[in-house]
Amino acid sequence: MFEKVLIANRGEIALRILRACHEMGIQTVAVHSTADAEAKHVRLADEAVCIGPPSAADSYLNIANIIAAAEVSGADAIHPGYGFLSENAKFADIVEAHNIAFIGPSPEHIRVMGDKVQAKKTAGAVGLPLVPGSEGAVSDLEEAETIAFEIGYPVLVKAASGGGGRGMKVVERPEDLSRSLSQAKSEAKAAFGDDTVYIEKYLGNPRHIEFQIFGDGQGGAVHLGERDCSLQRRHQKVLEEAPSPALSADERDRMGEVCRQAIADLKYRGAGTIEFLYEDGNFYFIEMNTRLQVEHPVTEMITGLDLVREQIRVAAGLPMSVTQADVRLSGHAIECRINAEDPRTFAPSPGLVEQYHVPGGLGVRVDSALYDGYRIPPYYDSLISKLIVYGATREECIMRLRRSLREYVIEGPKTTIPLHQALIEEPDIQNGDYSIKWLEAWLAAQD
Repeated sequence: MFEKVLIANRGEIALRILRACHEMGIQTVAVHSTADAEAKHVRLADEAVCIGPPSAADSYLNIANIIAAAEVSGADAIHPGYGFLSENAKFADIVEAHNIAFIGPSPEHIRVMGDKVQAKKTAGAVGLPLVPGSEGAVSDLEEAETIAFEIGYPVLVKAASGGGGRGMKVVERPEDLSRSLSQAKSEAKAAFGDDTVYIEKYLGNPRHIEFQIFGDGQGGAVHLGERDCSLQRRHQKVLEEAPSPALSADERDRMGEVCRQAIADLKYRGAGTIEFLYEDGNFYFIEMNTRLQVEHPVTEMITGLDLVREQIRVAAGLPMSVTQADVRLSGHAIECRINAEDPRTFAPSPGLVEQYHVPGGLGVRVDSALYDGYRIPPYYDSLISKLIVYGATREECIMRLRRSLREYVIEGPKTTIPLHQALIEEPDIQNGDYSIKWLEAWLAAQD
């Protein structure tokens, strides 16, 4: 087992990893920018190393400084968390080249799954169902027109690299294809330095369903059920729940086994998520995330497994603590992402936390690095807390969530707590009857 793990991240996920390490008897090294000198994970870590100024490019994305911090502190492993360098194959390569364990997948799996065109080919090769579309990158307008005609409009032009909705264009009519193709390529080039795009069928009103998987790198693999992440704004998830209210037990078992077998065939190592669009009983692969997800706690709540602990075990060469036969899904969990944003305009709202009080009670978990007197910096993602609630049934979970949101107090910055309070009062949310388009339409109706 590792003796000392460097946590190459910040905020709630850094604190989440730190706690798992301490429960395993592993020392921790926190790295931080000058803006995060007073961060909670820095205060609680066994050691802390400043790696640069506030800008993420000069600190949390500075590979040389992170490696130097690992060497100076004597860390024998690095956990990247999510975001920042977590899906950077070059970083994973460099970490391993310095004889430091990377707590995550192999660099090759990160590289393959990070390219959406290559990921789609790989997914198809291991039996995952694909959205109809181009087999690879689209080279020119003529090829795009041929593919779009074959699969039928509307179609979606998507950047092969990156995410977050950039380099993505919906094309309703043939006469719009040329302009949309050009715009998608330009956006992709500007955002990711790569103008490669591909085309796939645009689904009318799907749900976003993802399966949590875990592999030991040797061909052993398990799936831990699915999460429904359909409540999204501008392709960013707002609320997640597990299991999905839309899936039957048979669908869950069938697709879970397809995902498990695919990961086993790939000899994938560590945690990962296979994401699908789901519509009319059909699943379509969209991408794989080769890291821990923001929403991993809802899976932990319904399985009783500590996914960070499992990541560390597998990276240290130990077997997974469970087999598929051991996995039991029980109850229901919902996660609300609490951002430091205006709940109506979504404008960022960093600043001083004047008062902080978290909800408690049976089945309530809060993953956050906030505390009274903490000043939320303006340089990073606005996610400041995750409220995760568990219930024996979905109805019980929603009632507990309603109560917990009412108890949660964050004074000072504006937050999205009022947004979540409004959402859970909506009949569609209470009934589980929503798609990836629901939240955008609901927000538009509030104006």
